[in-house]
Amino acid sequence: MKTQTIIFFAVASLLFYGCKTGVKNAGKNDISFDSIQVEKVYHLLDNPENPNCNFQLKFIFPVKMGDKNLLTKIQKQFVSDYFGDEYGELSPEEATAKYTEEYLNSYKELEDDFNLETQRSEGKQIPSWFSYYEMSENEICYNSNQILSYSVNFNNYTGGAHGAHSTRYHVIDLRTGNKITEDAIFVEDYQDQLAPILVDKIAELNNVQDAKELENIGFFSVDEIYPNGNFLIDDTGITYAFNEYEIAAYVLGLIEVRIPFKEIEYLLRKDSPISHLIF
Repeated sequence: MKTQTIIFFAVASLLFYGCKTGVKNAGKNDISFDSIQVEKVYHLLDNPENPNCNFQLKFIFPVKMGDKNLLTKIQKQFVSDYFGDEYGELSPEEATAKYTEEYLNSYKELEDDFNLETQRSEGKQIPSWFSYYEMSENEICYNSNQILSYSVNFNNYTGGAHGAHSTRYHVIDLRTGNKITEDAIFVEDYQDQLAPILVDKIAELNNVQDAKELENIGFFSVDEIYPNGNFLIDDTGITYAFNEYEIAAYVLGLIEVRIPFKEIEYLLRKDSPISHLIF
């Protein structure tokens, strides 16, 4: 076999890992983490002269906290958020192994097409779309005050004009192990009031005076920008993430919008899982 493989486990010595938002906290919660890293390269037909897939994965997951039942619940959530709900009942090690195997098997399904294309090309260069990659990782963004925010980041290419990138944020109440949702932290009918705040913040980030001007630089209709449930929480605010093609053209990439709690206090529930951060 010419598949190159590196798999190792490393105990995390810190409770915080940096997120792209720049949020930083020393990590005060009763929880610690371990990680699994995988790197694999497979060439079609197991021939190093053929196109290949490059697979890289770094999965951080909780391994220790005072309440073992909560730990199990939160660990399952981490697995589901990273690999998908169908992996949720597997251990981190099992989920990683299964996901990796399924990715490689899916890539190997290209081999029949590759053979046909090779025969048709008659020695000409093989199309670049046969070379795939997937690089993924999750990061701990905030870990304090019984709140845990983390991101899951994917970067992949499976043919076409360009690769794809996505970032999903998740927030957990460590007192219950439950996901924290918009409905849990905002008052009723918050969407229509929060939407223009998001739009104004995006306009400010892009140095435009009138939000409608965003539509001239690659954004879709600003009237359709609404809170999307993709957010992280830290001790001073909420950060929303909009992925490529969600509210703007691909070239604008990931769009992150940070809103301090003090600016939206009137929209926040006083009995929410994050109220102790605000009131």
